[in-house]
Amino acid sequence: MQHNTLSTLVSTQILGGLGVGAAISVNALLAKSVSGREDFAGLAQTSAVLGAAVITMLLASVMDRRGRRPGLTLGYAIGVMGAALSIIAGSTGAFPMLLIGAALLGGTTAANNQSRYAATDLSSPDRRGRDLSTVVWATTVGSVLGPNLSGPGKVVAGWLGIPPLTGAYVIAGVGIIAAMVVMTVRLRPDPLLLARSEAAATRTGSGEPDPRRQSGWAILRGNRLLQLAAAGLALSHAVMVAVMVMTPVHMDHGHADLEVIGLVISIHILGMYVFSPLVGRAVDRWGSPPILGLGGVTLLVALALAGTSQAGSSIPLGVGLFLLGVGWSFGTIACSTLVTAASTPQTRPAIQGVTDLLTGVTAAVGGAVAGVVVGGPGYGALNAISAVFAAAVLATAMAAARHTGDLARAAHVVDR
Repeated sequence: MQHNTLSTLVSTQILGGLGVGAAISVNALLAKSVSGREDFAGLAQTSAVLGAAVITMLLASVMDRRGRRPGLTLGYAIGVMGAALSIIAGSTGAFPMLLIGAALLGGTTAANNQSRYAATDLSSPDRRGRDLSTVVWATTVGSVLGPNLSGPGKVVAGWLGIPPLTGAYVIAGVGIIAAMVVMTVRLRPDPLLLARSEAAATRTGSGEPDPRRQSGWAILRGNRLLQLAAAGLALSHAVMVAVMVMTPVHMDHGHADLEVIGLVISIHILGMYVFSPLVGRAVDRWGSPPILGLGGVTLLVALALAGTSQAGSSIPLGVGLFLLGVGWSFGTIACSTLVTAASTPQTRPAIQGVTDLLTGVTAAVGGAVAGVVVGGPGYGALNAISAVFAAAVLATAMAAARHTGDLARAAHVVDR
């Protein structure tokens, strides 16, 4: 059953990642084109991130009541609506509609993010990091290929008679629809419902009472490990989004071709996912604090390289964006594994929804501020400011190490 769950989630991550990757490389450029203002360039991706955060809570509520499959399928359906609205907005020059479309497109991101947790519902405690990272890694294929479809997207746009930048959203929509179909057909039995049934049978056999239901916020307030995990997750994601979303604009200032911009974003996304299986194994073996700390250091190096690069395309910029993705991977897998380990099947959707909401809101704010900073002091200043938050990631890891020697053992710290 776990093999079927993982294979299904790997398939949907590839297809959903293709949709997200295709759209993400042109979001800022389309927002700039439609609005006519460079300081609005980051708002489309900010809307997508904020939309993903809000939609995450909706999906978590559905999954809590009905299981993983209905919730994840709903996320992909919302993403398809977002892709369609983005195409219409780009064709008509309706900037508010573009922001709404970007927010709905965030449903795909929300579904992909929650899929990493679905991979652990049936995992044994010593394999949570590996199973979670396997699904995260699967996003590599679609997400790396997606940004490189901006060129073919122009061809598709020509066939359909729509603006060149909107062609990428057509490709995105096709990928998301395919992910939705695979999820609906193949994720059976539902891993969360099965895990809950097994946990209930164990409680009945031992005479334990059923756990009382709590909101995700109540669980977070009462668990220090979860608080540290949420902080590390949010900070890592905010740094990555703020710099990544404005890199296409920085390259456009140097007159880089759209295909080159797509290549650099692909390299960045490759860094986000390619080492995921190794990171998951490292978390299972050594725990979360050292891996989260390594993520903070990697983010600082990435920001130094990207922040000192010239406008346009350059090797330091490409390396910096790659390392930005690697640092994000360290932080995300380390903290996500903790969130799962420190919860039960009964509380899992609620706390996972809350931590992803906090992560998304923090990143959305970072993306919005990023556009203002690049429109003013510039891209170098954005990286310098982001370095402060990357240092906070490192500080969070140090606090976690002081709190407990190994967050991977948080399976023993269960919300009751």
